[in-house]
Amino acid sequence: MSNNYGLDLTNISNKQMSKSDNFFQFNKWFFSTIAIFILMVVSFNALIDPYGIYKSPIFVGINHVKPQKKFNDRLVKAIEIIHTKPFTIFLGSSRTKQGLDPNHLALSNFKPVYNIGLDGSNPYELLRYLQHTIKNQPHLKQVILGVDFFMFNESLGNQPGFDENRLEKTYIIPNDIINSLFSLDVLQINRETILASLQNNHPAETSEENGYVPNYKYEKKPITFRFRHFINSYFVLHYQYKFSDKYFDYFRQIINLCQERNIKLIVFISPSHATQWEAIRVTGQWPTFESWKEKIVQLSPVWDFSGYNSITTEAINDMMVNYVDNSHYTTRVGNLLINRIFGYKENELPADFGILVNKDNIEYHLAKIRADREEWLKKHKDEFDLVQSLEKQFLAAQQDKNSKQ
Repeated sequence: MSNNYGLDLTNISNKQMSKSDNFFQFNKWFFSTIAIFILMVVSFNALIDPYGIYKSPIFVGINHVKPQKKFNDRLVKAIEIIHTKPFTIFLGSSRTKQGLDPNHLALSNFKPVYNIGLDGSNPYELLRYLQHTIKNQPHLKQVILGVDFFMFNESLGNQPGFDENRLEKTYIIPNDIINSLFSLDVLQINRETILASLQNNHPAETSEENGYVPNYKYEKKPITFRFRHFINSYFVLHYQYKFSDKYFDYFRQIINLCQERNIKLIVFISPSHATQWEAIRVTGQWPTFESWKEKIVQLSPVWDFSGYNSITTEAINDMMVNYVDNSHYTTRVGNLLINRIFGYKENELPADFGILVNKDNIEYHLAKIRADREEWLKKHKDEFDLVQSLEKQFLAAQQDKNSKQ
């Protein structure tokens, strides 16, 4: 077929159709390749499941160790609560996260128990995770809340991993699915997971499905080094400390929410090492610390495990059994704490570890801690001197830093 100009229209049409077919075939191949690649990435990410949020099968030597899980509390625990629907929860900071075991025998009648310890958390974050738990378990029965002085610091904001959108949901939100399955960044995390599993690098270190991440002395640095490091880091927090009325109100909301829903609430102050309290003292925040305790007991009785008792005054050495640094206590101490709160094996407990404080005995209790501190000072002047010297070094470094600005 040709037109008046002698052009073969059929041939032109066939060529155009051929080009169109080629273009279609190329697009089909191109997009199929992309789809297959995405499917492979998603499948691989889901199989390795480095955060443990998809309940993928565990293969020893491939994905049984999940080192990144403990660094993503706010993602992992929000999702695990959806699956676990606990009747009892631990709420608190990394001290709670690393020290309190949900499998403790004293809690046998309160299962399932879940540990919502969150690194560097403030009362607002804890309130939101309590609300998230109630959304997924309306029959929540018991909350054991660990409060720490640093939590009520006005300058302590929500941590980077905190996301309002994933809370009070009964499903994994799309954004978390995209970031955990479709992200190429997860491939690097998968690599870490596989390498750690191949090396069998402290398999118990990763958190279980109950949120618990027990302390292990896995760092190459000795305990004495970690004490110095953490004491120094807390100087920054304490020198800048300003009590937050807003955070105290969120603490009040936690109490009110538990009362409204007939949830038993047990509040405790963490048993950090004596040098932690000395770090507060040398920064001039001891009166604020005592005032904080006085405010707490106006709202709720509190088990106080802080101060200078037979547990918190363990001599600093590289073979310590109670502490891995001045802030974080071991599971051994956490077990004693639970024993005290629940009256379990009380005959095995140190008499001075854990005092139930309320509005009536708070002044006596604070005076007793001051007296205990004087006795501690007589026997542990080297640790007192350590804190003093670290503070001088810290202030000198700050002064030098400011002079260069």
